[in-house]
Amino acid sequence: MACKFTTGTIRIEPDGRHVTLPRIGTVRLHENRVDLRALIDAGHLRILSATACLHRGRWFVSLQVEEQHSLVKVARPDAAVGIDLGIKTLAVLADSDGICTEEPNPRHLTHAQTQLRRANRTVSRRQGPDWRTGRQPSRRWEKANAQRNKIHHRVANLREDTLHKMTTRLADTYGTIVIEDLNVAGMGMNRRLSRHVADAAFGEIRRQLTYKTRQRGTRLIVADRWFASSKTCSRCGVVKAKLPLSTRVFKCDNCGLVLDRDANAGHNLATLAARTTGTGVAGDLDPAVKAESKPRGA
Repeated sequence: MACKFTTGTIRIEPDGRHVTLPRIGTVRLHENRVDLRALIDAGHLRILSATACLHRGRWFVSLQVEEQHSLVKVARPDAAVGIDLGIKTLAVLADSDGICTEEPNPRHLTHAQTQLRRANRTVSRRQGPDWRTGRQPSRRWEKANAQRNKIHHRVANLREDTLHKMTTRLADTYGTIVIEDLNVAGMGMNRRLSRHVADAAFGEIRRQLTYKTRQRGTRLIVADRWFASSKTCSRCGVVKAKLPLSTRVFKCDNCGLVLDRDANAGHNLATLAARTTGTGVAGDLDPAVKAESKPRGA
């Protein structure tokens, strides 16, 4: 449910707590946007249109604006970081200086399973809609369904807040970010991991990093899907023939390196930034790097 306004009075009030829309009038905002009002008064921002929509049980108003952007200097423009995404740990970050850190996985959906099971039982005991007979839902079913949706909305909001904080911190710190081109749809077909893969939202992390690096003028490198980041030794470069998912510690038979599997993959991704030309997006790699990637069945 959404409505877009392109003409009429569209403005943010001087107090920053109210917005005026055509035919609706002045509406109080949940947040204080005095910063946007200051940009408008200074002539750096101009409102083009406004869209009011109902999303996750709450009303939002989004403004399409024209703004003069200036590139923000990142903290470490010459540094690169490799990001290995996972389920046990949301992300393992290995930068070009050899420093490796972990981003814990909050598992918002897993922690809400108890509440969701109770809410689902309550909904199942109410008289719900039936499209075959044309039966309308009862008031009690609508109330119980609203309570269940409220839990889902809270989980989605918590996940979005976690991902935005992590991606913004990475985009503000490093000049080059290297991620993997994961087959998220294929990973979601595993019945044992599908819920955890959906809860981690790997695709959303890549989407946020794509536009945030573009805003800051930094580089985002997407490694080829067949790049053996986990099987390659980050010290000597020897590639293992097999490395099952159950093996969490990488052991190199050539140089004797013993390292966590995800940390080893992160170091290989960070090293990939030095061998990349151009933007590095969509496999824009050097010929030597392309030769390492093998197609399916090779």
